[in-house]
Amino acid sequence: MPAPPQDQEPALRVTDVDVLYGSAVSALRAVSLTVPPGGVVALLGANGAGKSTLLRAVSGTLRLHRGAVTAGLVRYGDTVLDGRDPVAAVRAGVVQVPEGRRVFAGLTVDENLRTGGLGLGRRAPAQVAQARERVLTLFPRLAERTRQAAGLLSGGEQQMLAIGRALMASPRLLLLDEPSLGLAPRMVDRIAEVIREINAQGTAVLLVEQNAGMALSLADHAYVLDVGEIRLSGPAGELARTDAVRRLYLGEQPAADDLGAA
Repeated sequence: MPAPPQDQEPALRVTDVDVLYGSAVSALRAVSLTVPPGGVVALLGANGAGKSTLLRAVSGTLRLHRGAVTAGLVRYGDTVLDGRDPVAAVRAGVVQVPEGRRVFAGLTVDENLRTGGLGLGRRAPAQVAQARERVLTLFPRLAERTRQAAGLLSGGEQQMLAIGRALMASPRLLLLDEPSLGLAPRMVDRIAEVIREINAQGTAVLLVEQNAGMALSLADHAYVLDVGEIRLSGPAGELARTDAVRRLYLGEQPAADDLGAA
């Protein structure tokens, strides 16, 4: 997918954001990031770098983890999101798929999907039906298992359900937190295909991933977060060729000529 025009106003703008957990644990420091309308942006970093914290700051779920934005601004379009609750984010068009899937194990697939539109208020049945049809078209496996308990699905199927549940809110920006975590390679490839298709349908994506190869192949732009600060940013293809990203996130060793030039 071609990158959006560079002069287009960002859909999501995170500006100089600091986040604290409790009264002492600093998780983010002066972090700035943008996501253009219809774009895919990847956020890379090691465990504990602050990637999930940044998503929580955008989706309004920080308070659930005893965190708070203490400086800076999170804005989606004309809506200020920092300090707001998750319902405000969903109504603005921003929906997060949390790490670890977190489906409702005791509910059926169909019941899980129906929870995805909660928080939007009353919607026309036709809108709900259209969102459901979109999800079941993207995920034929779910269409075959609508009456099955979510807890009986495989890990990959549960990830499909978690993404499908988020899509029931018809988001304009989808926040994905480690969607490939713990999945078999074939399922990782399928999830990557689905992310491409969701984006092609017009939904912007902010993707947090430790699978840097997958993330950079999907993204237009990428950021590298390290110990709560942005260390690198740029077009995804360019970052994939840098020595630091190749060595730290793609598991490659620099070529001999790179070492000689260092």
